[in-house]
Formats: sequence, C-alpha cells, structure tokens
Amino acid sequence: MIIRKKFRFEGAHIVRNCTSQRCRENIHGHSYEVEVFLKSDQLDNGFMVMDFVLLNNVAEFIHSFDHSYTLWDGEAGEVKDAIYRINTRVAEIPVSPSAEGYALLFFFVINLIISKAKLVNGEGNVKLHAVRVHETQSGYAEASAGDLNLVRFTLQDIKFNDGIKREWKDKMWWNQIEAF
Repeated sequence: MIIRKKFRFEGAHIVRNCTSQRCRENIHGHSYEVEVFLKSDQLDNGFMVMDFVLLNNVAEFIHSFDHSYTLWDGEAGEVKDAIYRINTRVAEIPVSPSAEGYALLFFFVINLIISKAKLVNGEGNVKLHAVRVHETQSGYAEASAGDLNLVRFTLQDIKFNDGIKREWKDKMWWNQIEAF
C-alpha cells in the first residue's frame, strides 16, 4: 500500500545553466508543493502504513526551505557572498535548485529520515517510494531510489545557515540524521 503526505514551502532561487534566460539570470520564487509517497508491506496496529506524526523531521527538513533562498554550491563566489549578506535564511545545496534537483535532494534526505524513524506500532517494512516536487501548478519532478544515480553528494554537502537552524524546533535533528 502507498500513502502520500503533502508539504508546502515558498522559496527563491536562480537555476543556472538552464535554457530560459529569465530563470538562469534572475532571482525568482515559487510556491512549492512536495508530495512524499511511502509504501509498506503491511499495516500497523491502527491499520495505517505509518502515522504521519513520525514525519515531523521530514516536515522540519522541508520547512527549512520555506521563505529561504536556495543557493547552488556551484554559484560564483561573489554571488554567494551577496546572498549570505542580504538573506537571513539560506540553504546551500549541491545540486541546482530546479524541481529535479529538489526532488533528488529531498528523496535522498527523506529516505534517511524514514530509515531512522522509530517504528513502534507494528508497522511493516516502511520505505520511501517517491518524492514529487511541484514548482508550478502545471509541472513537477518526481524522484525515486533509482534516480539517485544521477547525482553524487552527501549530507555534509547540504548546509543550512544559522537563520534557518535557529527556527528548528529540535535543534539536534539534523545532527542525528548526519550521525546515521
């Protein structure tokens, strides 16, 4: 069985090296929807795949991008300096912040979060099935485990500035994921 949980965030970026001049040369933003699909081979004691309360760290991760500037780590140094100087919320990531880049990054991190979740209610073999990132109402990118071969990065390549970290409810959740 497959279940879905939807999250939302508002974010800004530049998508360098894309075809569209507007996207590659200008800071712009989107209202994102992120759909997380989970699957399991059995239902828990409440006849659910998994209680959504177990996705609190997933919500914290996705909300880290809300009203933030997402900065590609390959951006020019002077642009990076300016972004950090004028923004209090910056997420620096190892992929271009396109819908595809987000989908791959989110799948990678959410998969780690799900694999670390403490399942205590008779859940089955809960796995992350896919992550779908809607950048607009008419388009989305979807990533699953087989797509991770398109990129190479680690958790240490993902950086949240202090403005984002200060707002985390659990200040240690990211360190716990990194330790895993």
